Amino acid sequence: MNKIQHIYYILHKTYGSQGWWPTTLEDNLHPTYHGKKHSEKQKFEIIVGAVLTQNTSWKNAEKAIFNLNKDKSLSIEKLRPIRKDKLASLIRPSGYFNQKAERLKIISDFFSKNPLSDFKKLSTEKARDILLSIKGIGPETADSILLYAFSKPIFVIDAYTKRIFSRIGLCNRRCDYSELQDVFHKSLPKRHKIFNEYHALIVELAKRHCTKKPSCRSCPINRICKNREA
Repeated sequence: MNKIQHIYYILHKTYGSQGWWPTTLEDNLHPTYHGKKHSEKQKFEIIVGAVLTQNTSWKNAEKAIFNLNKDKSLSIEKLRPIRKDKLASLIRPSGYFNQKAERLKIISDFFSKNPLSDFKKLSTEKARDILLSIKGIGPETADSILLYAFSKPIFVIDAYTKRIFSRIGLCNRRCDYSELQDVFHKSLPKRHKIFNEYHALIVELAKRHCTKKPSCRSCPINRICKNREA
């Protein structure tokens, strides 16, 4: 068992399965961690969420999703024709709302012409190239969409991942996205369920212990972290 796998084992034993990505059930306007198979509507909700969570916390993105659900606008059919100013108002809690409204309009137009079921059939590499060609979609957003909406085996690298694994000593805090992603791809079985669960566990660790000012003494991976507190 290599170090990356060992950390996964510890985190999963500590926190358990996370059920990511949280999506809305029929009887609730708020996304929840239900662990069930995602419907086509929920897959699109994940795509929307991946855009809304850019440069903000999931808590703020969730507020925007609630507003979209309340307005019954969280679907490809409703987002495509909606006025940009109205959409921006609905997603205001997520920040950068005018920019994100434009991105959501573009991506809803794309998936209205490219059905989710057809897009899922594409290879990971082809699907990723297409997503990265869409305005406003960078590597982290593209990979989140691929992993969580389409169950593609690709590891998502975010600020939490860089923070945690640079403190552990497995990368530099300013390391390249693809460089750190390659570390995970080479260290783990290439299965989307493991990548999904691991990334969610990293987020949980970052929220509970490995914050900007870390709480090292109670951290489950304290003993293997180079920057731990005594």
